[in-house]
Amino acid sequence: MKVKIHTLFQYLLDTTETDPEAFVGFSLSESPRLGEFMDALDPALPLDWNQKSFRGLPALRRHVLDRAGLSDVCKPDDVLITAGAAEANYLAFMQLVQPGDEVVMERPGWPQVGVLAEAVGATLKVVDREECAGWLLPLDKVEAAVTERTRLIFLTNPNNPTGRLMTQIELERLVQIADHVGAWLVVDEVYAGLEWDGSRAPSVAGLYPRGITTGSVSKALGLQGLRTGWMVCRDSDLIWDAIILRENSSEIMNILGEVIAEIALRPKRYNQALKTARAAGIKTLERLDRYVADQPCLDWVKPQAGLIGLARLDGIDGDVFAKRLLADPYRTFLLPGSSYGMQNHIRLGVGGGAAANFDLGLERMSELLANW
Repeated sequence: MKVKIHTLFQYLLDTTETDPEAFVGFSLSESPRLGEFMDALDPALPLDWNQKSFRGLPALRRHVLDRAGLSDVCKPDDVLITAGAAEANYLAFMQLVQPGDEVVMERPGWPQVGVLAEAVGATLKVVDREECAGWLLPLDKVEAAVTERTRLIFLTNPNNPTGRLMTQIELERLVQIADHVGAWLVVDEVYAGLEWDGSRAPSVAGLYPRGITTGSVSKALGLQGLRTGWMVCRDSDLIWDAIILRENSSEIMNILGEVIAEIALRPKRYNQALKTARAAGIKTLERLDRYVADQPCLDWVKPQAGLIGLARLDGIDGDVFAKRLLADPYRTFLLPGSSYGMQNHIRLGVGGGAAANFDLGLERMSELLANW
């Protein structure tokens, strides 16, 4: 299996040594510092594995279910702690999809599954979200793409990168579509908890026996560096197979990631962190929305959830724009829309806190647009 690099990761690799002075593309909340967790850490903690379960700390797995509203439907053994949502997606895909199987995914969407489908020799079917309809996922087109050979449907909710939020009715229709052919339905929820327009959608693991919910502490809580995520599924064989597959890759979870994530997801800490992240996110998002409205060359659909959105550039190539904005004298980072298969777009993000120098980034982007 030869895995090819996808455009998003290639762009990040190409720009790691540019040392930008401002960011209009941060995709996660401001990251807390280690000292904020010291009061709850045990100095005698062994830095081995958790010595309780290869599935992850039991308390952490219970928190995952509680935060996702799954405690009444799923049990802790339905949860596997992973090295971020990316590993959870990988484990699900690699044990389910074989050469010749069909995989259905959205565009724009998280590109990981497209890369894996090509690598294993699966047939990829892409359903385009409709920008003119607020990045709606057309379920009739999803249904048309699904056949008896469809093994997996992969989506993000809230959508990464547009921030479109699927409703319970939409998710239930997706379950019907998947169940009709016996397909698995994976929904990546990394931005869940940061809903601006509507409430958190139900997790697919609670709606469908072959539904797999993936998520992490990376985005809403800003804890990307912990590399701590999860997969939730009521199919015990799938979870067990994922444990075996992980044993042959990352093997077991890192203990500090588990312990700090467990602390972060405790109700009092989680609620306060989410309140802080939401307040900062909506304030900056409103600022960005006004900015886009004032720019004649930009247009976007304001995200319903999450910290990022896609903006359309009028007559400007997104790759050229992003690279020129990153270079002197602007030195401002954002992702081109080609990272998600959307060439004439750029990804705008409102995360990162004060360190992002967000207002400076907007000023420099204005200068570049004015001088284009």
